[in-house]
Amino acid sequence: MPESATIQSNRSLLLIFLFSGTLFLSASLMFVLQPLFGKLLLPLLGGSPAVWNTCMVFYQMLLFVGYLYAHFLSTKLSQLRQIQVHGVLILISLIALPVALPEIMTPPTDSNPTFWLVGVLFVSIGLPFFLISTTSPLIQKWFSHVGHHTSHDPYYLYAASNIGSLLALLSYPFIIEPNIGLAEQQSSWSIVYLLLLAAIIACGAYFYRNYQAVGDSEEDESFIPVEAPSLVTKAHWLALAFVPSSLLLGLTNFVSTDIAAAPLLWIIPLTLYLLSFVLVFSRWAESIQRIALWVQPVVLLPFLAFSFINPALLPYWFDLILHLTSFFLAVMVCHGELAKHRPHTQYLTLFYLIMSFAGMLGGMFNSFVAPFIFNGIYEYPLMIIAALLLRPSPEGESWLDKAEHAAFPALLILFVLVAYLAAVDLGSYMDHIGTALILFVGLSYAYRKQAVSLALLTGIIIFSIVGLRNIMSNTVYKERTFFGVLSVRDSVLMDEQGKPERYKEIFHGTTKHGAQRTGKHSQEPLTYYSRPGPMGQLFKIYDNENAQWKVGVVGLGAGALACYAKPKQEWKFYEIDPVVVDVAKDPQYFSYLSQCTPKAAMIVGDARLSLQEENKGQFDLLVIDAFSSDSVPTHLLTQEALHLYMSKLSPKGILAFHITNRHLAIKKVLADHARQLNYAALIQEFKPKKAAPLVVATDWFVFAKTEQSLAPLYQKGLARWQKPALYFDMQHWTDDFTNVVGIWK
Repeated sequence: MPESATIQSNRSLLLIFLFSGTLFLSASLMFVLQPLFGKLLLPLLGGSPAVWNTCMVFYQMLLFVGYLYAHFLSTKLSQLRQIQVHGVLILISLIALPVALPEIMTPPTDSNPTFWLVGVLFVSIGLPFFLISTTSPLIQKWFSHVGHHTSHDPYYLYAASNIGSLLALLSYPFIIEPNIGLAEQQSSWSIVYLLLLAAIIACGAYFYRNYQAVGDSEEDESFIPVEAPSLVTKAHWLALAFVPSSLLLGLTNFVSTDIAAAPLLWIIPLTLYLLSFVLVFSRWAESIQRIALWVQPVVLLPFLAFSFINPALLPYWFDLILHLTSFFLAVMVCHGELAKHRPHTQYLTLFYLIMSFAGMLGGMFNSFVAPFIFNGIYEYPLMIIAALLLRPSPEGESWLDKAEHAAFPALLILFVLVAYLAAVDLGSYMDHIGTALILFVGLSYAYRKQAVSLALLTGIIIFSIVGLRNIMSNTVYKERTFFGVLSVRDSVLMDEQGKPERYKEIFHGTTKHGAQRTGKHSQEPLTYYSRPGPMGQLFKIYDNENAQWKVGVVGLGAGALACYAKPKQEWKFYEIDPVVVDVAKDPQYFSYLSQCTPKAAMIVGDARLSLQEENKGQFDLLVIDAFSSDSVPTHLLTQEALHLYMSKLSPKGILAFHITNRHLAIKKVLADHARQLNYAALIQEFKPKKAAPLVVATDWFVFAKTEQSLAPLYQKGLARWQKPALYFDMQHWTDDFTNVVGIWK
């Protein structure tokens, strides 16, 4: 064992470059692998945002195990034994190269696929990801023993690690994804992983040759005992890391559900999360933390007033900015307190171990606990409140003082709300209640220096408005599944005679997926499937030809399309979420299926996987109407997917795509496919000419193998069906390449 009689000080920049470069490379690989594998897994599970959240939990679990390994290795074994054990781990990890999905795997269709997904991740990337997860604490611990003049405080290397993470995340959507296909990404990642292993070996060799005892081990003669962190301190670390981790997944669920289940959008919250670590472990941390503490309650005012109380007043992009800004300030405050209370290097690996354990707990809470105890995404507002509770309070203030500060405003708000609920009709006075809550938001700013008061006021405001919305929305059914939150609501419209009529709507997240009227109108297709709209026109124009059509529909919703069915037609529905099937079949909610196609086949599972099992040329009409909230899963839009759909059509068959979307110009992708693959295609961006109950604007795109098959639509559509525009700047979407940035509206 090398020994050092005296502590030598090395001021070499090359040494910093070696160790920080290794951390940078490790973090970069970790955070390229996350969106890369998320993109590989999405097609297997219908593009659900829960895929990303489950992946995040898996990464956090392995990160914790990696930190536990690093803690044990660096505190229990000699430096030679550390090198030997880690060298064996490096060799074993080579078995997993090149990284790829297992060839044979089928996700379950009758149960929650969360544990199946974790198993696939473990088999595919468990070994290399585990080794990468050990790098940050282990390399920093080794650096504290190599005699550099900064070895006494190696925490600044953590900033280098997080800079690598940030650059990797930002490069993925803007450099890697638009220019490199998935196959090349996998092979390139594997090559760079080998470079990382070489860098780790170099760090280990330097550590072994230049080891210096620095008084953080009882075996060292220079050992100076440092007071161990108390249980309260450890619990504080745990809370400060747990809340941002849970908040990250809560915000991710919000962002990816209502825009698109694509790595680009998952990356935004994670980038902000990592940026907070870079800032709080930098030399400017103290000043930045003061600014974050001051700005957080200021941003909280418009965030609560608009994003929770009245989001309809703002454009969606601005609402998204408010959510992201509030999230960033919350994690900045929590991580700033975490960095402020970091321990002596004797407890460096323990500190990181508790951080990783808390991160894992936060992810597990969101992915495994919250879906079973909540029927909505309530963990997100809960963690907003918890983050406010973790704001530092004035020195010397006791919990009794905090409770006294909080009591008056809390009782005041509760009294006013109870009075409103007891004395007024909610429908008539909702605006007044909203105004009152906004006034209380302003009042909360006065308590910005009292963490408990601010958190309690915020909690009452948020959950009051959530509760009021549930009451006002007349929700009769709500369930949370792996694929999102499904709800059914009772609503009222004015019929053709001006009389009120009740009807039901089905929502996925915040997006309406269908509606049905009652009584004599119960078999009338509505919303995106109305008779005046594109699908109504299609069935009407082909009315004389479609008596014996075989029809396939990907995506069920309320089942409105079923009421275009004729007695001798064969209909088959494909739906990934079994809960949607249960709701659409239940007459107390919707009766389209039971009235119009009671014998229709129902196939549960991802549409692409299910369609591969069907005979070629089977369908005369195939409708692709699959949405995850407002987004079409990207794997259903690729050239390979289109080839699959067209292979299942008869020679004169028609493929109809529902492409209504608030954020993405999906028509560009499909128009490019039509041009590249020489398919006949038409598009209609329908807007109702006159007001009619539940007839809405909607966009549809149709394909056929020949122009003759679509000629009736083009000739009888009265200029409503048009040939799609040409987009020469489009990169072709394939299973190996998709680019959401390129079709952003």
